[in-house]
Amino acid sequence: MPFANPLALAGLLSIIPLIILYMLRPKPAELSIPSLMFVLKIERERKRVYASITKIVKDPLFLAQLLVLILLSLAAAGYFYTAEEPLSGEHTVLILDTSASMQTESRFEDALGLADTYLSKKNSIILASNVPLLVLEGGGASAARDTLKNVPEGAGVADISAAVTTGMRLLSQEGGRIIVISDFTSWEGDDPVASKNLAESYGIQVNFVKVGKPADNVGIINGWIEATDGDYSYTCVVKNYNARTEQVELETGRGITGGSTKSFTLSVPAGETRQFQLAELGPGITRVVLTEDDDLPADNSAYISIPESSRQKILFITDDGKLPSKTALSLLPNSEIKVRNNVPTDLDDYNLVVLAQKETPVANSSVGRIESYVRGGGNAVFIASGAFVPEKTDVDLIKILPVKPIGVGEAEDGLGVEEVRESSITKDVKMEEISVRKYLNATERTGSTTLAVLDNEVPVLSYWQIGEGTVFYLGFNDELQEGAWNNFHNLPEYPVFWIKLIEWLGGVGDIADYNLEAGTVTSLSKTEEIRTPSRTLTANRVLFDEVGIYNIGDKKIAVNLYDDRESDTTVDASELIQRAVADDEPKLVRSDTYTAKKDISNYLIGVLFLLLLLEILIVRGRGEL
Repeated sequence: MPFANPLALAGLLSIIPLIILYMLRPKPAELSIPSLMFVLKIERERKRVYASITKIVKDPLFLAQLLVLILLSLAAAGYFYTAEEPLSGEHTVLILDTSASMQTESRFEDALGLADTYLSKKNSIILASNVPLLVLEGGGASAARDTLKNVPEGAGVADISAAVTTGMRLLSQEGGRIIVISDFTSWEGDDPVASKNLAESYGIQVNFVKVGKPADNVGIINGWIEATDGDYSYTCVVKNYNARTEQVELETGRGITGGSTKSFTLSVPAGETRQFQLAELGPGITRVVLTEDDDLPADNSAYISIPESSRQKILFITDDGKLPSKTALSLLPNSEIKVRNNVPTDLDDYNLVVLAQKETPVANSSVGRIESYVRGGGNAVFIASGAFVPEKTDVDLIKILPVKPIGVGEAEDGLGVEEVRESSITKDVKMEEISVRKYLNATERTGSTTLAVLDNEVPVLSYWQIGEGTVFYLGFNDELQEGAWNNFHNLPEYPVFWIKLIEWLGGVGDIADYNLEAGTVTSLSKTEEIRTPSRTLTANRVLFDEVGIYNIGDKKIAVNLYDDRESDTTVDASELIQRAVADDEPKLVRSDTYTAKKDISNYLIGVLFLLLLLEILIVRGRGEL
């Protein structure tokens, strides 16, 4: 018999004391009896037990209490049965396009209004941007309306296909319908119509609802920063989507609002682009604005962020002075590296500590200093080697690593490396060219973040936060002698990797890390407070889906639309809608039913209340209440 919690059936043992309680005899009284009754005593004693049991079974109060105990145990055990149920249409999955083009005129407001008309008894809401975001799962109509009131506008590109796939997973058991509300002017990923057809082949109804109409627009569709002799210059590209030449007025100035500005005019022919350049940009935020209002405000501004330079002090601890990692760190601009063979007493003067012991384990007396340094806001990088196997390493040191070392493993034919999470650290590294023959076998710890793994799922790039600081694990040993563990240090990207890693840990970063396109997703070295252009949140992973300035710690990150397809508001999506409607013919449905679990606990509890009421009536009828 199927039970959700079989251990609760142990409650049936409570029947035993109930029976014992009813069989207990009252204390006998001493009476004078005739001798004849004494002769008959043996026969009466023999029948006493049978008479007691018969009396108990016939007692309605006993039967009611017995059923209460049995039903109570079955209800606690969660008895259920399975049945084939027809697919339901009560669950509606609403997919809202939150891409930048939806900010054109009143498209987004119209989409929210239409969404309200499709609400049903059970609703889920998915926001379609660069990555699908499930903001409500299985909520009622009231909860759905509250959610729709707080849906923010986005500035990325919608992956409608991925959002439909997410909706399919939500409806895979009970069935339902998917409503996609979008302008359908552009998208990432697969063709939305192909995803619609796939969902309908599984018996899920999918409807495309189009909002918006073609509109005029002039916008900034690209921009880049160049460094020359220590100075930065910025070039932006302005495109005119209208059918006439436009005289575009631009204003530039420092900061977000206010401050002194300069004005320029660009003559941009219909359907063409023109470039505009700013030279000698200083540290801070600079803004370029198209002063003419049009139907899409998201591409009328471009933000440029130039970081303040800061000097990095790095402590490199090793028992081998000839390591590629040491050489790469010494080449870092605006940095100072100090090499030692042990951990000094005071680490507070350093921005980063790199531990590259090859044979000599980190001294037990140094582990506490390293942990205190990290908890106080410092950053530490551990490079894998035989010195970190459990039999050589202090257990307290193993506890602060984001991976749990097991031992050294070998692969004669070599193992490849796979990036499992996107990060600015690995952005320019060609993972497919790395081959690993020897490695520190380890497992990922709960709470850590892994960026790359070997083919056998062993993590090689992992980090986690301890206190206010970050511990980063680099699973690529960089010994140069014969029998090297891997070839990573021989690749031209190796020094670039170290530059990216140190900048990421130090919160400085390359100039490109301060100027991103909308829709970029990045991981932070630790959980931080993030101030977006519209709200404040706390996370260690960020989707930059708004145009403007993001404040993360001391970093100011400029985010711009820079997308020709999203800025093209003249696109009419009628062709896609026609294809979607043309394909709305009966599909081969794989199943029209699903296996449902029917829990009867609520019914059992209802019967229990009736039995309790019956017990009260029996006791009252006997005059015992």
